[in-house]
Amino acid sequence: MKPVLSLFSCCLVLMLTGCHSEPKTAEAPATTAPPPATAAATPAGKQTILFFGNSLTAGYGVDPEEAFPALIGQKIDSAGLGYTVVNAGLSGETTAGGRSRIGWVLRQPVSIFVLELGGNDGLRGLPLTDTRKNLQAIIDTVRARSPQTRIVLAGMQIPPNLGADYATQFKALYGELARKNQLVLIPFLLEGVGGVVKLNQQDGIHPTAVGHRLVARTIWPVLQPLLK
Repeated sequence: MKPVLSLFSCCLVLMLTGCHSEPKTAEAPATTAPPPATAAATPAGKQTILFFGNSLTAGYGVDPEEAFPALIGQKIDSAGLGYTVVNAGLSGETTAGGRSRIGWVLRQPVSIFVLELGGNDGLRGLPLTDTRKNLQAIIDTVRARSPQTRIVLAGMQIPPNLGADYATQFKALYGELARKNQLVLIPFLLEGVGGVVKLNQQDGIHPTAVGHRLVARTIWPVLQPLLK
């Protein structure tokens, strides 16, 4: 199994507090580290699947090969498919942060772009109008730079700490964006994992290695039909 290519190293984490009384269904820590200067190259003859997200994608708290992008890479290798997985997860990333670095990430050709962002916005109670605009801007940038790229949007949910209306609207915006932009949607990335104590680390937010395996199982049936 070839290791998953990584665009970003683990960053100094500032853990969110006050979220341990409710089930956790989103990302968390913050980072101040900038991205490295150069991107990893894709092996000749292979297409790229790029996972663009936050600490969930980065695999915070687990070994890189235990994070769900690496597990998807293992499935691809086992099936003998001509794709390389690139992990562009950055701990603490918000949709605004993702919007600011998307151009840098897209310096290499991408066949499939998996967008996993928004959880940190939700946990911080950021305006949903801003989250929606930032996600739309990321989608627009991918389409403008690489019209043939297939975009997969990973849906996210948050606990009702900030109010039931906010949580409901947050959940709904992913489906709305997917329909508007004709994206492939993963309804809820952490299905069967979010809020399950034994499948999450002590912070109650980030999946354990076992949790990541379940996340990969959620992603694979959505992603596999796109692989040619």
